Amino acid sequence: MIIEDEVKKRKDKTFDEEFFPHMKALYNFAFHLTYDGEAANDLVQETFLKAYRFIDSYQKGTNSKAWLFKILKNEFINNYRKKIKRPTSVDFEDVINYHESDDASYVGSLDLRQEIFQNMMGDEITIALNSLPSDFRTIILLCDIEGFTYEELAKILDIPIGTVRSRLFRARNMLKEKLREYALKIGYKENR
Repeated sequence: MIIEDEVKKRKDKTFDEEFFPHMKALYNFAFHLTYDGEAANDLVQETFLKAYRFIDSYQKGTNSKAWLFKILKNEFINNYRKKIKRPTSVDFEDVINYHESDDASYVGSLDLRQEIFQNMMGDEITIALNSLPSDFRTIILLCDIEGFTYEELAKILDIPIGTVRSRLFRARNMLKEKLREYALKIGYKENR
């Protein structure tokens, strides 16, 4: 029993010192993957549960942030695959309540992100970033926002370093193209 207590204390200490400091960065990345605060929280929680469960495979002193991001990315992909295979479910009570409410006459967009951004002025960078395909958005977020190296990105995304470089180059060019008109509008000059 004493040995088990010591092992648990060691795991908890590693968790507190090396994993918890990255919670905000994990949430930000999860939010950019899901665009939903509750789903992002669930994803981060699942990431920490798996990290604790498999803490014995973590080598203390290595890059804990990269290890956690890889777990989060894999968890997101696994959840996405499960969601696609699952048939859509509708709660019959919700449908009846909706049709009986005053909101039944409102016809809105099915994409909440589109509705939010439709009437928003500014924040063109976020809109441009969110409009990139998932692979390109992910690599920009991990490299340019979270500051991972090419080697860390290769491990997190399970792709060769050459693919990291080319994908990042393409993603930045796509983002630059999407922001060109905005940059000209606010006073930047084209270098051609």
